[in-house]
Amino acid sequence: MLNKPPGYLVSSGDPHHRRTVYDLLEGIKARVFPVGRLDLDTRGVLLLTDDGALSYRLTHPRYGVKKTYRAHVEGVVSPGTLRRLCEGVLLEGGLTAPAEVRLVEGNGVLELTLREGRKRQVKRMCGEVGHPVRELERTVFAGITTGGLEPGRWRHLSRGEVARLKQLVGLAAACVGTIDAEEGHRHCD
Repeated sequence: MLNKPPGYLVSSGDPHHRRTVYDLLEGIKARVFPVGRLDLDTRGVLLLTDDGALSYRLTHPRYGVKKTYRAHVEGVVSPGTLRRLCEGVLLEGGLTAPAEVRLVEGNGVLELTLREGRKRQVKRMCGEVGHPVRELERTVFAGITTGGLEPGRWRHLSRGEVARLKQLVGLAAACVGTIDAEEGHRHCD
C-alpha cells in the first residue's frame, strides 16, 4: 500500500517523463502493478500487487469493493444534492451506482463511498451536480487505510490484510495464523 502524493502518475512509464508512483517504490523486488488508478492530482491509498486475479476482482464492479474518498468541492452542498449523489448520477456511460455520501468538516468537504470505479468518477459526479472537486483523496480501499503513513511512503500489507482482501472478493485464501498445539488446529488471524 502506497500513500500516493499528488503529482505522481499511476503508470509504469510516461513518454512525457513525469514522475510515476514507481519512483516511490524503492526496495520492492517483485514486479507490482497498481490496483485501479488515481489521477495525477489525487492522493491517498493506492494498492499495488503482483496478483492479477486479486487485482481484477478488487477493481471489477461485480464485486462491489468499497472505496472511500474525501472531496473538497466548490460551493455549498444542499441536502438535495447529497440525495442525488446517494441515488446515482447520470454520467456519459449511464447512471452511477448508489453511493454513500455525507458532509464532513463543514459544507465544502464530502466523503463518498463507491462500489464501482469508473474513470474520474468522483470528479465527474461532483461536477455533474454543480460542485467541481478542488482536492481529492482516497482514504480507504477495501478496508485498507494509510494508517498515518506519510505521503510518498509505502508498506507491505500484513498476511491478515491480504487474506481479508482475498476473502472479500471470493478468492480462496490460505489460513494465516498459528497452530494451537492443544487443540490441534490453525487459528486464523
